[in-house]
Amino acid sequence: MASVDHDPLLLLRGSIASSSAIIPTTSADTSSDSSTEVPLSQATHLLFTHPARVAIPIDAPTRFVSNGSPVDLRSIYFAWLNHEVAIPEYNASATKLNEELGGAGAVHKFAFVERLELIAWLEGGSEESEYIKPLAGETGGASATGAASTAAASKAAPTVSARSGRGTLDPRLAQIYNGERRMGDRNSVLRGIKPTDFSHVRKLAQAFMSKKPGPTAITNNPALAINQKPARRPDPIILLSPSASSLLRMSNIRDFLENGRYTLPDHNASISVLHVSRMMKDIDPNRPMRFILVEGPEQFKPEYWNRVVAVFTTGQAWQFKNYRWSQPTDLFRHVLGIYVGWRGEQPPESVRSFGHRVLATSVDKVRDPAAAGAENRWRDREVVESIWKAIEGNMRSKGWRKDAAPTSI
Repeated sequence: MASVDHDPLLLLRGSIASSSAIIPTTSADTSSDSSTEVPLSQATHLLFTHPARVAIPIDAPTRFVSNGSPVDLRSIYFAWLNHEVAIPEYNASATKLNEELGGAGAVHKFAFVERLELIAWLEGGSEESEYIKPLAGETGGASATGAASTAAASKAAPTVSARSGRGTLDPRLAQIYNGERRMGDRNSVLRGIKPTDFSHVRKLAQAFMSKKPGPTAITNNPALAINQKPARRPDPIILLSPSASSLLRMSNIRDFLENGRYTLPDHNASISVLHVSRMMKDIDPNRPMRFILVEGPEQFKPEYWNRVVAVFTTGQAWQFKNYRWSQPTDLFRHVLGIYVGWRGEQPPESVRSFGHRVLATSVDKVRDPAAAGAENRWRDREVVESIWKAIEGNMRSKGWRKDAAPTSI
């Protein structure tokens, strides 16, 4: 396992946070004279310039595990270079790079959720991931990241070191922290020199050591379950309609759902994935929930459908062709449907035939910007609140909780 100072994932994350140069080279020499940038298909090493100049082999395995195998550094860096492009463009670029590599290597193509988790972790949006193994001696991704920040901060470098996307720490302040006198807590100060007799624990432990408990016993025993690490709740998914006639597309859905304001969509925008945050007080009153917005399920695994909480539709049946339930009557029996049209116009007959399983709403038409009252969009927020209320109610009925998601819908 790589050390904190030379861990490829932490070096890449720190370089991204500090906007430092990452140079593909053909040499392990870290001197500035030999660090000539070459195409990724010809590179043998990746040169990091922050917090120190370190060259890592391009095919070095990382702690990111996919299907039980570690993913190499080339694939991780290539995914970051293409993190803003749509999935079809990313796959096409990966195929082209594999052709240029020939037999010298191959770029791993990440699955839909794997790519989301990787980009979010590299950007500093999350501190842990189920796909990233912890460093040796650490208990989780967040601890490993913290260790890397401490190690980087302890070096007296002329520049400030990044702390996993959470700002910077002056190295002089880090030296002061390292020179602090460690104070004991209440337990260590009051313990004294008197030995403590733990012989009574043996009798309590015999009940657990006589027979190895199975999964059911662990679940039903509160004394054991208290130390079990809670499972990470996955993010719910909202599917949008890819139809050009849809009023809500990837270009304007975030402003609509987060700010309560409708604007016309930009049909030339190429956005494949969006994240929207919303407080769901009846599900988790302490923290906002993050929703994943996509236009199609092409990259879905079967279990992703259990996370779909809403489907925006225009009533066109071809939208559901590649869905798990291709018939609208079956689809909207499991998932909430949402239709958004113009105020004053009737929804299409196909939408009305779906019945109460589809929430039909409408927004005011966008006026000419030069006309009087063109900026009066106050009724948009009322529509948005009704949509979120319907989504939250449907999520509660399907089994979404503060720390758990439904296993089937």
